[in-house]
Amino acid sequence: MSAGTYTPRPGAAPLGRMITAQTALETRMLLRNGEQLLLTVIIPTLLLVLFSAVDIVDTGAGESVDFLTPGILALAVMSTAFTGQAIATGFERRYGVLKRLGASPLPRWALMTAKTLAVLVTEVLQVVLLTVIAFALGWSPHGNPFAVMLLLLLGTAAFSGLGLLMAGTLKAEATLAAANLVFLLLLVGGGVVVPLDKFPDAAQSVLGLLPIAALSDGLREVLQHGASMPWGDLGILAVWAVLGLGAAAKFFRWE
Repeated sequence: MSAGTYTPRPGAAPLGRMITAQTALETRMLLRNGEQLLLTVIIPTLLLVLFSAVDIVDTGAGESVDFLTPGILALAVMSTAFTGQAIATGFERRYGVLKRLGASPLPRWALMTAKTLAVLVTEVLQVVLLTVIAFALGWSPHGNPFAVMLLLLLGTAAFSGLGLLMAGTLKAEATLAAANLVFLLLLVGGGVVVPLDKFPDAAQSVLGLLPIAALSDGLREVLQHGASMPWGDLGILAVWAVLGLGAAAKFFRWE
């Protein structure tokens, strides 16, 4: 055996390996957290089943599940990318976890990349679960899968930016309260389960510019009505993504 076989080799692991390991850790933390599971899995699933089975809200012509499923998919994205990420990151910042990770060999941008990848992994699991349930309830989707993927990615970027902005500027307790409040308000007024045309005309103009409304409406245009590419909704989401991520990069505080 040659000399030096067991000589220590101090130093950071390759960047790709560090990001992969951090992504796996972030994903496990998301999936093990009871509150996260409530937001990301239980609430969307219950809403889809309940509102599809019981005629609570008039969703117009056609099957209720065809209207509800795109909105519930949008809600799933918001619950993970915005609400869940904001709360988790806010408390990590409070307890000094982000400060310690920021001092590790893992670059700060790579840490945020890992968090975003963990969100995407969780969303894939959500979409698969909700799609299976929707098919069991009689869902008949249409449209361009590429447009659906683009809407989900832009929606994730928009909500991630807003979630990180909130987590990086407010105290953890304020983030917890604000993120849950925004979740409830957008659930009611974002076109998820209640059509926007049920609101007054003036309110519709404002609500239609919200990211959750753009994502819900865009997914509905594609999956329910067979639209090829909802450019208006994509544009709204792109603007929110640029503004949210830009503000988060500028104002995020690690301590």
